[in-house]
Amino acid sequence: MSEGKNLVGVDIGSSSIKVCEIKEKRRGARELVRFGYHPLPPQTMVDGHIMNAGAIVEGLNRLFHKMRRRDIALRISGHSVIIKKITMPVMTVSELAEQINWEAEQHIPFDLADVQIDYQILCQHESRGQMDVLLVAAKKEEIGDLINLTIEAKLRTRIVDLDTFAVQNCYEIAYGAPPQESTVVLLHIGASLTTLNILAEGTTAFTRDVLSAGNAITEEIQRRLGISQEEAEAYKCGNAQGVVTNDVQQIIQESIENLTSEIQRSLDFYLATSGERDIHKIYVSGGTTKMQALHRALSARFGVEVIPLDPLLIAQPDPNKVDPLAFEGRIPQAVVAFGLALRKDRERAGS
Repeated sequence: MSEGKNLVGVDIGSSSIKVCEIKEKRRGARELVRFGYHPLPPQTMVDGHIMNAGAIVEGLNRLFHKMRRRDIALRISGHSVIIKKITMPVMTVSELAEQINWEAEQHIPFDLADVQIDYQILCQHESRGQMDVLLVAAKKEEIGDLINLTIEAKLRTRIVDLDTFAVQNCYEIAYGAPPQESTVVLLHIGASLTTLNILAEGTTAFTRDVLSAGNAITEEIQRRLGISQEEAEAYKCGNAQGVVTNDVQQIIQESIENLTSEIQRSLDFYLATSGERDIHKIYVSGGTTKMQALHRALSARFGVEVIPLDPLLIAQPDPNKVDPLAFEGRIPQAVVAFGLALRKDRERAGS
């Protein structure tokens, strides 16, 4: 169960920092009282590794310059994180706490001394005497590096979450838990990473990181046209000056097809190993999903409805505190920060 005040959600991505603060009002209503966006120079973060700490600290200082709340929820992702759904005999919570490290040794390809372990019971199958447990491990070094940056920016990190679960948190608050009989895919397609989370029977059934995202499209445009990264990004986002040629459109379409092929491989693997036959809906978020060509490609490839995940269903911006121009066009990029901003400073374990 969640208690206390909402934390400020801080999403430090490979291309930008997003910050959200949500205030809970009476009768369960919520309001977005702060939103901040700060672009980061290229190569600030590479594969989840911090390469330019100064740029991140500078960005955090600018975003929090006029903010009183300094208690934050951070996210991590990438190679430093392992997520596994494992099956164990039904046992009590105390028995699971004693057993989980032994189980982790069998499933986590890192030295347990180097990782932070967390876990949650997903469901129990009483007839089989088994239960499904979600096991998560994240490298302590990566967590420590991020927290040290926030300390330098005079922030207090209360929770470190995974972007996959921040998106799921946002989805479930906005739309409610999916029906038991449906299979829903949450796709968060950012600059350098695509995270895939499949919800089946109302809970997480499969997660995977796809190491292809928006930057791959930009880099392909840049490589084939021999132009700068800034020009290629403008072409990708539809902000280029002048006429966009058929060659550019063809490169973008081919790059999108490559990305959707990677996503399909993950979905095919899940369907082949789970016994599920159908995907019912796909919800998308992340800056790259602003590309309408990507929506069309996903819908055509999987034959299901592709829905932009809308965090404004959770909390509408306070017009006196959130500049509409600062938020305009940033909604897909704000989803992880929204999910983090729903976390509380006095949450009970397991919530």
